[in-house]
Amino acid sequence: MPRKPTPPEPQSDERFNEERATSTIRGSQPDIEAGVAAIREVLATLKPKPGVYRMLDARGDVLYVGKARALKNRVANYTQVDRLPLRLKRMVAQTRSMVIVTTNSEAEALLLEAQLIKRYRPPYNVLLRDDKSFPFILLRADHEFPRITKHRGARKAKGNYYGPFASAGSVNTTINALQKLFLLRSCTDSFFSRRDRPCLLYQIKRCSAPCVGRIDAAGYDELVRQAKDFLGGKSSAVQREIEAQMQAAAEALDFESAALLRDRLRAATFIQGSQAINAEGVGNADVFAIASSGGHFGIQAFFIRGGQNWGHRAFFPSHTDGLDEAEVLTSFLAQFYEEVPPPRTILIDRALPEADLLAEALAGAAGGKVEISVPQRGDRRRLIEQASRNAVEALERRQAESGTKARIMAEMAEFLELPEVPQRIEIYDNSHIQGTNALGAMVVAGPEGFIKGQYRKWNIKQAQTNDDFAMMREVMSRRFARVAEEDPDRDGGMWPDLVLIDGGKGQMSAVRDCLEEMGIEEVPLIAIAKGPHHGREGREVFHFPDGREKMLPVNSPVLFHLQRLRDEVHRYAIGAHREKRSRAITASPLDEIPGIGPARKRALLLHFGTASKVRAASLEDLQCAPGVSAAVAQTVYDFYHAGG
Repeated sequence: MPRKPTPPEPQSDERFNEERATSTIRGSQPDIEAGVAAIREVLATLKPKPGVYRMLDARGDVLYVGKARALKNRVANYTQVDRLPLRLKRMVAQTRSMVIVTTNSEAEALLLEAQLIKRYRPPYNVLLRDDKSFPFILLRADHEFPRITKHRGARKAKGNYYGPFASAGSVNTTINALQKLFLLRSCTDSFFSRRDRPCLLYQIKRCSAPCVGRIDAAGYDELVRQAKDFLGGKSSAVQREIEAQMQAAAEALDFESAALLRDRLRAATFIQGSQAINAEGVGNADVFAIASSGGHFGIQAFFIRGGQNWGHRAFFPSHTDGLDEAEVLTSFLAQFYEEVPPPRTILIDRALPEADLLAEALAGAAGGKVEISVPQRGDRRRLIEQASRNAVEALERRQAESGTKARIMAEMAEFLELPEVPQRIEIYDNSHIQGTNALGAMVVAGPEGFIKGQYRKWNIKQAQTNDDFAMMREVMSRRFARVAEEDPDRDGGMWPDLVLIDGGKGQMSAVRDCLEEMGIEEVPLIAIAKGPHHGREGREVFHFPDGREKMLPVNSPVLFHLQRLRDEVHRYAIGAHREKRSRAITASPLDEIPGIGPARKRALLLHFGTASKVRAASLEDLQCAPGVSAAVAQTVYDFYHAGG
């Protein structure tokens, strides 16, 4: 199986993002002769080996990432400018250097290409614009009584993973039903170890209460076995087993157990009824269909596991100008499975030129041969047809929403007196309680919505009093001092086209004066504050730097859009402040001891009860604490008895 290669580290984490990549097209000076010369210089050293190449502009930003079975032959095509489409001509005109990485096979090159595209976000590659990781159901295996829980991110915990699910809502619904069906615990290990009586979940028949011995290890293992069978595709067998147990309990006049088994059987029926989508006999498969209209593409995905639909999601790749549907779908699949484990079966709605290569590349992550096929008949064909209909409908909705959004953005630019529709909007707010745990927050929005990877927060360092204006000045000075240093020419996509401040005249004056003192001009500023009749009407007042105030009608779509921007930064700021406050509340004097991590701190507190008793303990007492070595005990003792 091809080994998944590791891409080289980028020069800077902050340079490679969607905004910066898009600005590369605007910021570079095209010169097709210089681009061809740079490519020919690299071409002279290439050999016909598989690998990945990167096109770089004059600033070193990545324009394009490509893979090749024979690098020399593939790169040579870019020197034949007359045969290139307009899109690639523009890319060559901006190219000033290249980076080459050779691989052992073309399959490895495909994997590396997908990794680099997701890392660098090049403007001439198809991009899968989706910043949400997929949720899984995790049945942990690191405890005598395994816990069932939702999981996102790296799959480091020991246990069985089931997914992906299309959304958090679908996985939460499934977990709730699985708790009713198999009565598995969902509590943390620390909560489990502290129980001396059943919790509420036991009372509402969603847990078997192994924490207090209401079920023994053997009985719980049987529930876990049934859950694995059910999630692994043997749902019908599990249902028959539970039904037989219910009938046996009823015949034995054990009506309480029979009622419990009846409720479990209903939960199984609910799961199958809510997830069935004509997937009988399909097993584990991902289903993809693509639709196009007006140069835009929509891809619909169904996730089938054990013959059950675990959700569906629509994707809308960007940077697709001049490409056909097969090219877009191929690039999408390579990037999609960069983070999501592939099933052994992938169903698509059209033949792909590189389907065999993609299957070979995915085989390692799937743990065996991957089949990529275009169904022609039966249940699988009906799944593809359903996915195709959903892809068309999702794209139509997307285009309708985009048209409405574009109109709203144009009207917003006119109302706020901006020279053009803003491509980057930065919204700012502060959050604190009487000056304590103060922080500033910034969220970023573009024409297609919020760009969550660009959100930032700052701990307020200087303005420690309850002074919103001073806090806003500090945030602005830190934000714009950095952007002025990193992008002085304002061609890197890091400068905002509009700064929206949550506040009134005072906040506007503070920000305006701060930027003037820094010598920063031509940054549009608007402050949004609730007016005298905000109440249920939402009559926000918009303050301009020159002191003017404007308002919008209560039913204006522009007003709703600006309110949504303001509400998002408010949500982000409050959430960050709540997190900071929680950390401060749970802080312990033991945190100050070097070399004492969470596990050792917990061991000391469980043994002694309080931090003050840890301070007063003798060296011998510290050494007796479970999980505390002699060296750690000496470190703690020396910290509190530095004077001898």
